[in-house]
Amino acid sequence: MGIPVEKNKTYELQIDAMGSTGEGIGRLDGFTVFVDGALSGETVRILMLKVKKSYGYGKLLEILTPSPERCELRCPVAKQCGGCQLQSLSYQAQLAYKKRKVQDDLERIGGLKGINVLDIIGAESPWYYRNKAQFPVGRNVDGGCAVGFYAKRSHRIVETSVCFLQDACNEEVVRIVRKFMADYHIQPYDEEKHTGLVRHILTRVGKKSGELMVCIVVNGGGMPHSVELVERLRNVQGLASGVLNVNKEKTNVILGRKIIPVWGKDTISDELDGLSFEISPLSFYQVNPAQTEILYRKAVALAGLDGSETVLDLYCGIGTMSLFFARQAKQVLGVEIVEQAVKDARANAARNGIMNVEFAAGAAEEVVPAWVENGCSADVVVVDPPRKGCDGRLLETILQIAPEKIVYVSCNPATLARDLAVLTDGGYQVRTVQPVDMFPSTVHVEAIVLLQKAESPQDIVKNE
Repeated sequence: MGIPVEKNKTYELQIDAMGSTGEGIGRLDGFTVFVDGALSGETVRILMLKVKKSYGYGKLLEILTPSPERCELRCPVAKQCGGCQLQSLSYQAQLAYKKRKVQDDLERIGGLKGINVLDIIGAESPWYYRNKAQFPVGRNVDGGCAVGFYAKRSHRIVETSVCFLQDACNEEVVRIVRKFMADYHIQPYDEEKHTGLVRHILTRVGKKSGELMVCIVVNGGGMPHSVELVERLRNVQGLASGVLNVNKEKTNVILGRKIIPVWGKDTISDELDGLSFEISPLSFYQVNPAQTEILYRKAVALAGLDGSETVLDLYCGIGTMSLFFARQAKQVLGVEIVEQAVKDARANAARNGIMNVEFAAGAAEEVVPAWVENGCSADVVVVDPPRKGCDGRLLETILQIAPEKIVYVSCNPATLARDLAVLTDGGYQVRTVQPVDMFPSTVHVEAIVLLQKAESPQDIVKNE
């Protein structure tokens, strides 16, 4: 049987599901078609853009029958910007989509069946929740300065100073920096030629403290008239820190390692559940503090601590979750690869008067095996890895430590499912899966999983 569609022809399509990046999925005579912007339950008219052997991509031309869950876009550039994949979907439907995404990945990738994924914990407010913004700066088609966010699957900048997910102060910050660059003829970065000076405008906001940090990422050793820029930025309410970040590498990584303080502090403070933290431009700190409190409280609750436990916190960052656990554990040992983050973690522990924590700098997959050789043991292991998940050697080491419980906090259901397959093969049973919506309007979802030593092989349930 041949392919039932042709490139550059239009078709009417029923959308039956939504994919991992929020795209609609439909079928024409069994042939799978992906359509950006289409929602499950809709009938649409599409133009076939790309045709492969078993699937193709269509461009949405018209929504013939809209989904009852479709809502009006709040952001004028939402269709062009790559940040808000689900903004056209009602919030309750977003939550259902994310719960289903976690469940599907556990079954399809992890081979885990019979797992009860709890209802996702939604955000009280799905707008203006982010405490961190990263605006790329470049050249527009006319050769002028472009500031905004990257378009989907590209590094083309969609120009905007407004984002309904970021803190509202960013609009004023971007306006001031743009005018400053124009007044002093400061050149924006050209990614292809690796020329120009200003690469990114990064802001961080302490939601509890109200403190604002503005960090300008530069392709050079400094920036002319930076004191004048700070004088202008001081009109923005809450400004507590003005810094430069030096990144002269030809890379997609936003931040370099060198920070140059220009005005005020080189950190800002914030508070989570009564704990105080100092945050630098390089610190990993969850972007949705309201949901972070819920996430970390739930992680501690699932561990079921009684005060006698040693907890090993891997990928600990600046010690945020370590300190949550330390309030209920006998001791916590944290590991983090970024040395500055470890320094921050130690300072945060001292700031909060928490003495039963220790932090070590290095790759967890290298530090922890050395600890094991020296007789290290733990009752609970906590992991909160980056999107790529845990290193295979680290998973082997966790199985060697054989803690009674593992608490896995994940921002990527696909790598979570892959790692859970390893841990369940190693003798653990998934007890609880609790998704938390940290990123409304996007396809991203956080999940906490409690694993416990299986009492017998029959406890570990997997697909054949």
